[in-house]
Amino acid sequence: MASNGKNGTNGLKPTGKTMKAQQYHASDNSMHLNEVPIPTPKPHEILVKIACASLCHSDVMLFEPNDQGLLLAEGGGGVTMGHEATGYVVEVGDGVKGLGVKDDFKAGDAVGFICPMECCFDCYPCREVHNNYCVTGKTKMQGFGLDGYFQEYAIVDARNTMVLPKAMDVHAAAPLFCAGVTSYHSIEDCKLKPGQWVAVIGCGGLGHLGIQYAKAMGLKVIALDIAPGPLAEAKNIGADHVFNSLKDTNYIADILSITSGGVDAAVNFTASKKSYDAAPAIIRPGSGILMVVGIPREPIALNALDVALGRYRVMGSNNGTCYNMRSCIEFSAEKGIVPHVEYYKLEELPEMVRLMREGKAIGGRMAVKF
Repeated sequence: MASNGKNGTNGLKPTGKTMKAQQYHASDNSMHLNEVPIPTPKPHEILVKIACASLCHSDVMLFEPNDQGLLLAEGGGGVTMGHEATGYVVEVGDGVKGLGVKDDFKAGDAVGFICPMECCFDCYPCREVHNNYCVTGKTKMQGFGLDGYFQEYAIVDARNTMVLPKAMDVHAAAPLFCAGVTSYHSIEDCKLKPGQWVAVIGCGGLGHLGIQYAKAMGLKVIALDIAPGPLAEAKNIGADHVFNSLKDTNYIADILSITSGGVDAAVNFTASKKSYDAAPAIIRPGSGILMVVGIPREPIALNALDVALGRYRVMGSNNGTCYNMRSCIEFSAEKGIVPHVEYYKLEELPEMVRLMREGKAIGGRMAVKF
């Protein structure tokens, strides 16, 4: 496999017209390994040979009842899953240089990218909020409304793409392009000062990165989970205290004691409504933040009186935009923050989904390595 052009690009180009893809079919709510055409990039797009595609909990939400706004592809056909990946540039659309992108993409470059497509990238929501709210109303997300990355080749919008720092491993970097950007900004956007306390709720794919980012920013970390594996991993990567919120019956009182009144921010990476209900109890009154990251199947409930009286503030963090992606990647390279990844084959994606749905992933990310 070529990397950054060092070994040439001949091995990157397709040798046929089709490829294998793991696709979700809404018609039977299941996954199928299909043979699909290799796409051709439009003028503003890049054809990428996928190096690694990692599994996010949002992918698993495809199979679950939810009212949180996942937009699927129209029609009866399947859509290739996956919205978190890295790869190698194969072909650059002839209009990319006119987009004003920072990188001069060349065949063989190792790149990462995020998934919004068909938006304008220039309106206020695209620049300052999220492409999902583009004023055109045309945004689609790869892996949901458009084909994603659990396939050997994919097209990506050049504006969503960046060349990886030279020292960054192309395979291990895949989770940074959703989990990394989300977890980095969920910590950074709290604007805490070194020495303040942050609670990381959920220590899996996003949480294990959130802990690393928090420690790199000089924060003190309390990690909460309900499984021993992720908690052990949290301790190994630097969490100051860990609690099993299911078994440690006095964990709220213990946290209030350790922090002298509560954490300065509680960042919830889980899809558990129960964990959202419990989070305000550990937040420092008057100055603390509840950072919403994980998306439960049903809407979360907030106490309006608590919010109105300023008991805590509510913020959110998401899978990022092209305007805040680069700061996360460069910080990760500078601080040596690396996702913990367990690799699988494309044919094993159903097993990866099963493990995630059953809560049996130890911590970190599961990914398909091509």
